[in-house]
Amino acid sequence: MGNDRSGTGAETVSGPGYALLLAAGPVGKQRLMDATAALPQLAAVPPAALLGTPGGASVVQLVDPVDPQTVLTHLRTAAAHPGPVLVHLTGQLTLDAKQRLPHVALARTAPRTVRYTALPWHWLAAELGGRPPGSTVVVADLVADETAWPLLRAAGPYGLAAGLTLYGTVAPARPKRGMATPGYSRAFAGLLRAAAERPPFALLHQRAAAEAGLGGGPELLLDGAGPDETYAVPAAFAPEVRPAGPVAAGPAPLPPGTAEPFRPADSVRVPAPPAHAPAPGRAPVPDPHAAIHAAIFEAANAGRHSEAASMAAAWEQEAFRTAGPRSAEAIHWLEVRADLSRIAGDPARACELWLAVADARLGNGEPAGHPEVEGAVDRAHHQWQFVQDRARAAALAPLLLDLRGRVPGRRPGALEAVRRRAELLRSPAQTG
Repeated sequence: MGNDRSGTGAETVSGPGYALLLAAGPVGKQRLMDATAALPQLAAVPPAALLGTPGGASVVQLVDPVDPQTVLTHLRTAAAHPGPVLVHLTGQLTLDAKQRLPHVALARTAPRTVRYTALPWHWLAAELGGRPPGSTVVVADLVADETAWPLLRAAGPYGLAAGLTLYGTVAPARPKRGMATPGYSRAFAGLLRAAAERPPFALLHQRAAAEAGLGGGPELLLDGAGPDETYAVPAAFAPEVRPAGPVAAGPAPLPPGTAEPFRPADSVRVPAPPAHAPAPGRAPVPDPHAAIHAAIFEAANAGRHSEAASMAAAWEQEAFRTAGPRSAEAIHWLEVRADLSRIAGDPARACELWLAVADARLGNGEPAGHPEVEGAVDRAHHQWQFVQDRARAAALAPLLLDLRGRVPGRRPGALEAVRRRAELLRSPAQTG
């Protein structure tokens, strides 16, 4: 069972949170990452900020555990927690020789003892996958050794995501056994310490990846996609794909006297990628991705949402690798994924992705009045009104308010409409 189709993570469950911070790796020459270097920065984050829970959170650190059963016990404690849960993993992945399944290496792990001394990755999904949707997020900052990397690279960035809402990065081991550093975790922690309010995990992930300089190399970036947004993977990794949820028929109902639901001035559509300027006297260069776009949206409109999302995510990953996370190509594929979420009937995820588009464009220096910036915020606002779940809508409201304040758009009263609904969402729900 997946944990967060909307991508808003642990924000959809109230109450005090629980964070399990695991930093592990083999002792000696087999260690590929200085995993424990991430813990001081994470420990400096206020517990409530780790999960965005005003009621606080309990934080448990596991430093170089030696026994996978010990880790399993802590995972079961986290799984039994009634409030939001965050599991943060820093370390390295390896495969067992017999079943060729990924494991998180622990202190006593050696190539010949993986099955007995490392934590099987599928235990994470087995323990956490049964929790309520939206209650659990796993953040991973990992390197993969020479046994695991080829299979993980072939599976794609979501080969590990079956049953989990998973953010973070997996990179190949450095040449000549060089020690990697947990740059993603440090950036993640730094952003949390600096934020007045914790942003949604998808945006936090995007910012952490950019700050850590990721996206230009071979590493895999894990963006929180659930089972409806997974790659086709080898049989050992293959997730069971859930059918897409029902398509929302219209915006969430508003109390009498509130403003008419906001709609963008133009139709909600994905803009085409930037065209290449033709040489003088030559015809414009056609969109090189036209056939890809046609195949993606044909699959989406036919109800094959997992297939469509997988194709778009693959092209986004390629754009990250070749052009960088803030490139025009990467932003374009983020826009495609946002529109695919709309088609799949997941307005919360669509809202969050459009907010990430707007944030990326503003971060690139595009002015607030630029049509693409305005369009991204308008589409986020429009999709937000379709979010029926009060907790999800409330979790997205602060970032939408911030962006709507900076990008008021061309429809009068848009900012005030967000403020009014945000206030209604903060008030106790009325029951009949």
